[in-house]
Amino acid sequence: MLGKGFSMSGVYHPYARLQFAPSPPKDLTWSLPVRTFFLMRTTLSATAVCVTLVLCSCETVPTTTFGEPNMGGPTREQRKASIASEETGDFYIGRRYHVNRTWWWGYLRRPREPWSRARLVVFNQGIRRSPDNLPQTGPAGERYAYDHNYEYRIWGDFTGEEVYEPNSNQFLPEFRLREYELLKRDGGWLFYPSDHYDPYRLTLKP
Repeated sequence: MLGKGFSMSGVYHPYARLQFAPSPPKDLTWSLPVRTFFLMRTTLSATAVCVTLVLCSCETVPTTTFGEPNMGGPTREQRKASIASEETGDFYIGRRYHVNRTWWWGYLRRPREPWSRARLVVFNQGIRRSPDNLPQTGPAGERYAYDHNYEYRIWGDFTGEEVYEPNSNQFLPEFRLREYELLKRDGGWLFYPSDHYDPYRLTLKP
């Protein structure tokens, strides 16, 4: 039901409120005071700049929800210089990466390439067994995955096949191992200084 009201003449009229209600301006923005309009534009511009900066920072500074950095290692500059000075040849640089209940070996990359180009692989050990091909219940230093985060020089080749790793639900490239040589026992962080290693889930990715 419509509300009651009075006309301008003081005579009761049931539609007085509707008849004399002010109409909104056609252009609300230009009807605002100049100072208010300026402040609104300035605020919107500042917000756009902040959003742009945040998006750019996300591209250059990776963030993680896995936890605090816990792998240690060199600075970015030191890592970059170390990779640039690597010996080259027909081999790969490998980093052992172990997560409980998974059967991949770790990451492989070519010498002088950044770790961001590395591939997570499963070893074919028909020719040569991996360094940690040992019982899981052996003594310290002589059991499966004892060499987590060790860095190696790896010889071999990709077979062109993919292997299903069920516990991580991934199809990973198969690499036929021929030989290896230990380079470092503690490689430090792998992809970023902010890397967080968790032995129960895959947290290290390019």
